[in-house]
Amino acid sequence: PAQALNMKDNGLNVIIGQSKAFRKDWDRARKDGWVPGKTLFDIDEAARRGTIIQVLVTDAAQRVIWPTIRKNLCPGDALYFSHGFSIVYREQTGIVPPEDVDVILVAPKGAGRTVRTNFLDGSGNNSSFEIHQDSTGRAKERTLALGIAIGYGVPFPTPL
Repeated sequence: PAQALNMKDNGLNVIIGQSKAFRKDWDRARKDGWVPGKTLFDIDEAARRGTIIQVLVTDAAQRVIWPTIRKNLCPGDALYFSHGFSIVYREQTGIVPPEDVDVILVAPKGAGRTVRTNFLDGSGNNSSFEIHQDSTGRAKERTLALGIAIGYGVPFPTPL
């Protein structure tokens, strides 16, 4: 929630993909101001509508939702992660992005609640970033812009 809210507060057009099966999370998204059918969708619909798909769920959940995300990727889209386990261990996880999408990482150093709190007080969080795959020639620009949008303080590159 923190990254989405920070980007929204920075003026980005953000939509959320959330499974309705996890009612508590769906209700929390609604409480945070996301509107079903407008800015809150199931994962399949959000992945279809998005151009930068942020995969901000647990590693175990990434494996479960990957087929849904994969089928909705279009050339030129970007996949954004905040930790790189699924990409680094792609042979084990089965998460192998197509060659025609950017694959980027912005990893704030702190829990989501801290990312949001530090954004609201203007201090930001240090964050690492990395470009795993640059199919568009704009991956670094996208990565740094998204890092700023989520409110990082000091960005530093890290190998993925």
